[in-house]
Amino acid sequence: MNTATTADSRLARRVHGLLRRTRQDYAAGHDRPLGGYLMAMASFAAYTTAWSTAVSRSGRPLPERPEPWDVVLTSVATFRLSRLLSKASVTSPLRAPFTRYVGPQGPGELHEEAQPEQGRHTVGELATCPFCVSVWVASTLTAGQLLWPRATRTAMGALAALAGADTLQLAYGALVKRTTRD
Repeated sequence: MNTATTADSRLARRVHGLLRRTRQDYAAGHDRPLGGYLMAMASFAAYTTAWSTAVSRSGRPLPERPEPWDVVLTSVATFRLSRLLSKASVTSPLRAPFTRYVGPQGPGELHEEAQPEQGRHTVGELATCPFCVSVWVASTLTAGQLLWPRATRTAMGALAALAGADTLQLAYGALVKRTTRD
């Protein structure tokens, strides 16, 4: 073995040891899948790079700044689609390979927990967290607005209408519950 290979091997062992200690110190005795989170971040970076490349190659000019209405519409659509993907009963087959059913969590929603296996755990956490899913959804909707503005705004309008209908359903249910209690 030559000197360079030996030095590379020692460096690799030192880096590996440093990473192991960092993971152990950070976790403080808890199971924290930092490697899975790192992979999720790398996946998101690749995803946004792909969208950015597609937007760049489309030749469409970027807006100087987002329009306030688009920000509001994107926010409401992101909220609704994120909850639909991460909590809705009807989308549970998408999450099932990475989660375990715990019970109902609200109107049409489920409480699920991530599978304990290392690879499934991170995806399960991501898939059941509306806050985590919303990062991916907002990025997708933003890219969609840049690439296919009319179709994306139409879809976001439908999601916003669904969020409004959900709000009215919950308000109606609370009102009926209140009047039957009085």
